[in-house]
Amino acid sequence: MTPVEFQAKIENGAIIVPEEYRQQLANGETVKIIVLKQEQTWENFSQQFHQALVDAGYDSREKILDLVQEVKREMAEERQQRLVNRQSDVSAS
Repeated sequence: MTPVEFQAKIENGAIIVPEEYRQQLANGETVKIIVLKQEQTWENFSQQFHQALVDAGYDSREKILDLVQEVKREMAEERQQRLVNRQSDVSAS
């Protein structure tokens, strides 16, 4: 076996072979695959998270701050609702 090494992304469970390596790998040929998963660095995570925010429409500091405030309000409302539910459970006992 002759090793062929390249980096690729997994898309829908399939490893896409880069164009420049496809000629070395004949269609239908049996190959041995060893996958080394790249470690997630803080910088890589930060870039991916930023891109996810942009893709979701949060493309400015103001929009991100609005999102954080909205999440905080929702969490406070949920906490308050749980407290009310507990108090009504206690008084019903």
